[in-house]
Amino acid sequence: MEGSENIAKSNNDLNVSFGYQCNPEQNSFEAECEYELPPEIQAQDSMIKSRSSSFSCLSGAAISANFTLANTNICNGLIRQEILPELDSPNSFRKMTTSPSVSRLDLLSSSSQSSMSADNDGVEVNKSIWRSASAPTRVESSSFLNPMDIQMAGGAAGEDRVQAVCSEKNGWLFCGVYDGFNGRDAADFLAGTLYDNIAFYLYLLEWRIKQQKDFNGSCENMQDKRNDIKSELTLAIKQSKFEDGEAISFKSLDGEFSSESFRTGVLDCLNQAIVQAENDFMCMVEQEMEDRPDLVSVGSCVLIVLLHGIDLYVLNLGDSRAVLATTVASENGLLQAVQLTESHTVDNQIEHEKILAEHPDDPSVIICGKVKGKLKVTRAFGVGYLKKKKFNDALMGILRVRNLCSPPYVHTNPHTLSHKVSEKDLFVVLGSDGLFDFFSNDEVVKLVYQFIQENPFDDPAKYLIGQLLHRAAKHAGFTTEELIQIPDGRRRKYHDDVTVIVIILGNKQRTLTASTSF
Repeated sequence: MEGSENIAKSNNDLNVSFGYQCNPEQNSFEAECEYELPPEIQAQDSMIKSRSSSFSCLSGAAISANFTLANTNICNGLIRQEILPELDSPNSFRKMTTSPSVSRLDLLSSSSQSSMSADNDGVEVNKSIWRSASAPTRVESSSFLNPMDIQMAGGAAGEDRVQAVCSEKNGWLFCGVYDGFNGRDAADFLAGTLYDNIAFYLYLLEWRIKQQKDFNGSCENMQDKRNDIKSELTLAIKQSKFEDGEAISFKSLDGEFSSESFRTGVLDCLNQAIVQAENDFMCMVEQEMEDRPDLVSVGSCVLIVLLHGIDLYVLNLGDSRAVLATTVASENGLLQAVQLTESHTVDNQIEHEKILAEHPDDPSVIICGKVKGKLKVTRAFGVGYLKKKKFNDALMGILRVRNLCSPPYVHTNPHTLSHKVSEKDLFVVLGSDGLFDFFSNDEVVKLVYQFIQENPFDDPAKYLIGQLLHRAAKHAGFTTEELIQIPDGRRRKYHDDVTVIVIILGNKQRTLTASTSF
């Protein structure tokens, strides 16, 4: 294989390298719920239990090329000084005795003093529900992301951040890749808060299901009042959080939730979590931009994968990718790469045309292949100076965007997708754009597949980064050893920060069979 002799030498230079192997004897779905879920969700759980695990193993690795200061001071330094040191575990998974959220999000919310009201393109979220007497409390959590029996790994590589949290007992896996730019503050903020946000909104989703089920039970003998009751329930749900749309589509007043509706509810939770994170981050940037005007230009791409049983959920902003390796039965098991994410860049013709259409009176929307000459991505977390005039005005001289006629030019509308994992699906590769600067989707899938076949107990994420370093060195006219000796900052000329996670799906235990003829 290409550059295989250099892989072992490059491993020591990785900023992050972790792996997890599931216990084949562990029943991954024995978690008890404090209330009975609706029949269709119970049926879904029964299907899940037929497989021993959501995934059999995963590996993660990251290497830096950018030089960046760990100067995250937002939230009065809480992120850098207290949260991230507790969460970071760059070389192995470690057991967390309690949820990494619990009270942290309340601290962050207090520091931001934000109403969490989104702009016109967001959804209004009312924080008062967090402390409502009738709503779930912050110390409770979703059975998706149960606070007990979880393990966490992750860390930073340049401006990238990677995070993996799993509960083998409860049958779920959360992975986050945050590709920061113009500094690491936004990526650090996401690593310290986004998992917490998602955990809470998933609990809120389940809490609403319980409320609906209990409510339906009390109405069995009140057929003549069904219409009035349904109206009151819908109003209560809208007032509590989803002003612009419910989290779940209710099939009927009988408390039956289709699997598709439940999956839609989970995707809505991911959306709400990113909206909350964006609003809190922007509030903190506004508070601190007088002392640190650079914060208005800091941003991050976002890639989230949540695997729960046979359901795979994806959210992305920017140009990081999740690529599924699957087989095509009609073509004798041909290995196929399926991109689960969208590429939110000006190079994507759809995104290019969309941003031009949004600013018909601005002749300089895209300059030199970048949004306002500054950024290739069209959707991202943070980067306030391309979203609001007041943030752009905080910058001085050449840093300020000229002719910011009709902001926002960059949006925070994520792409979301749910996929039901089948026996044809082999593995998923998550990567920041630095990986795909050198490899196509097909190349990534083929490299991982062949490596797993020949090295069933080795690390495919490390291997991918080793292959990337070899290719980057070859393009630059160096040996791999010469490339990795170049210090961060200068090395960015040859490759970007690179983050990779490889998830082997189901209980395949790396015994994969497919044809690799693309």
